Amino acid sequence: MKCYFDDYEFSFQFLRVLGVSIAGGSDVSECLMTAYRIRERDFESWYREWRKTAERVHKIADSCAKKGHGVSARDAYLRASSYYRSAEFFLHGDTSDPRIHETSTLSRECFKNALPYFATPVESVEILYENTTLPGYFFAPDNSGTPRLTIIFNTGFDGTAEELYFIHVTEALKRGYNALTFEGPGQGSVIREQRIPFRHDWENVVTPVVDYLVSRPDVVPEKIVIEGLSMGGYLAPRAAAYEHRLAACVANGGVFEADFTKRPEYTVEMLDMLYHNPEEFDTAMREAADQNTSYKWALEHGMYVFGAKTPCEWLIKSTKFTMKECVDKVLCPVLVIDVENEQAFKGKAKMLYDALKCEKTWMYFTKEEGAEEHCQVGAGLFASQRIFDWIDETLTDWH
Repeated sequence: MKCYFDDYEFSFQFLRVLGVSIAGGSDVSECLMTAYRIRERDFESWYREWRKTAERVHKIADSCAKKGHGVSARDAYLRASSYYRSAEFFLHGDTSDPRIHETSTLSRECFKNALPYFATPVESVEILYENTTLPGYFFAPDNSGTPRLTIIFNTGFDGTAEELYFIHVTEALKRGYNALTFEGPGQGSVIREQRIPFRHDWENVVTPVVDYLVSRPDVVPEKIVIEGLSMGGYLAPRAAAYEHRLAACVANGGVFEADFTKRPEYTVEMLDMLYHNPEEFDTAMREAADQNTSYKWALEHGMYVFGAKTPCEWLIKSTKFTMKECVDKVLCPVLVIDVENEQAFKGKAKMLYDALKCEKTWMYFTKEEGAEEHCQVGAGLFASQRIFDWIDETLTDWH
């Protein structure tokens, strides 16, 4: 689905921020005005123009807050948070760039500034994890304290806990669910602030999250669902293989393996070079990245969030990210989702679905429906209808 830009990655990322307008994460005209100023395939231009828009809307939010206009302040803070996130997106080529910390912090702070003005209860939480904590947010549809079905929204390769609020959480709240968003190793502020990179054994991340939820009186312990988005489509099923307190799992989209060496562009010859001539491989990868925006971003971001110094190191680390040895341990019902124009993990959803031995459901989104992009970006309401209806039907007695 081409959206303003000719370059696929710019088009997709633009659709990503435009798409959350239905949940208050952006305003269509602000997005269009920003896009008009961005030069195609220019990472600096992308940063500069989204930053300008974010700062302008941030000032509106601050002004509204000072004047006591709570709803207006909330709405502007949420949009500014989204725009700052978008501005930071392509900055990871130089991990020492101070703008990474600055811009991501502004995104997070704007979101937190909006929280006092929310119409429904929300808590900023810290979840105990090994020798540190993981940041997150707990949302409830009202302040009654009624025990409810709770959905853990698990982001993936590049999302944030704040971004998950838009559409995912808002649609869950409409249906009477609690929702928890969080960031684990390699994600959001955990990689940016704590410098903790991704790990393949995600059950060690989700089990503390479930421990936290079952300690709350407003959560039904037997009705905890996890939805993993993007690379979270590997992380969530991986966690479900070992964390059997999860009542159901949604893999959106499904990912049997997040082993980036299995992507089709890595030929037998390239893989031979990867293992036997890493310096030559790294040179070839960087040259290829200069010709393709999507690949350039994936390479730079992958090295950043996996804690790798070279393309070779990143790719070898990714080989551990597979369900091969544990897929048969998943016991709960799983919804495996795929889309017609999957770019990031093409073919991996079918691999996951075929390998699962538990109760499983296949869900496919098409171009005809306007929902063909990765994670149904741009079709949030339609995707939510189908996904949440599955959750309702799978856990029929939760009400």
